[in-house]
Amino acid sequence: MIGIVDYGMGNLHSVSKALERLELDYILTDDINELKKTDGLLLPGVGAFPDAMVTLNKMGLTDFLQEWAAQGKPLLGICLGMQLLFEESDEHGHTEGLKLLPGRVERFRGQFEDGSTYKVPHMGWNNLTFQKPKHSLLKDVEEGHVYFVHSHVVKQSDDDVLIATSDYDGTVPAVVGRDNVLGTQFHPEKSSHVGMAILRNFGELVAQGGKVHE
Repeated sequence: MIGIVDYGMGNLHSVSKALERLELDYILTDDINELKKTDGLLLPGVGAFPDAMVTLNKMGLTDFLQEWAAQGKPLLGICLGMQLLFEESDEHGHTEGLKLLPGRVERFRGQFEDGSTYKVPHMGWNNLTFQKPKHSLLKDVEEGHVYFVHSHVVKQSDDDVLIATSDYDGTVPAVVGRDNVLGTQFHPEKSSHVGMAILRNFGELVAQGGKVHE
């Protein structure tokens, strides 16, 4: 059973429908006691990093998610949910994250070194490059295009957390993880067969007790 963490800032409908299409059992709730009964958690997210952390703190979900991760249980963050897994963000000032993965979230610069500009947010389809092609999340997944919508990017402080990357004014961490703590910067539920395969693999990982293979 997968628990989708409902803290009011996620793309909850599309994530739920994706799990239904994959025939994966799930619950959608903000009730910590109900979430504790599940085998793996999805942390979706759309919006601003500071607002999300304020909400998680008020709801008692920050401590719960940190304890969940420390117990070795599977956790997958999506989009903003992935960014929240890291140590801090510079969005609207400094905000501490869940501190489950090493790194900082920063806004895209919007300007190349030669002075030319590019669009922010990074929105639309972009290609994945696998850094750990044998990782559990990438089982039977081919490198392909997935759907991004984000104005901030993770600057990881340890390259070992990179599972797959994309390119937009440099490297964009697209799939990240360390042991049971995992994340996708793109929206897998909106990313056709590639994204659905990654969600399917997360479902299999949950069903198998969360043991990750790299």
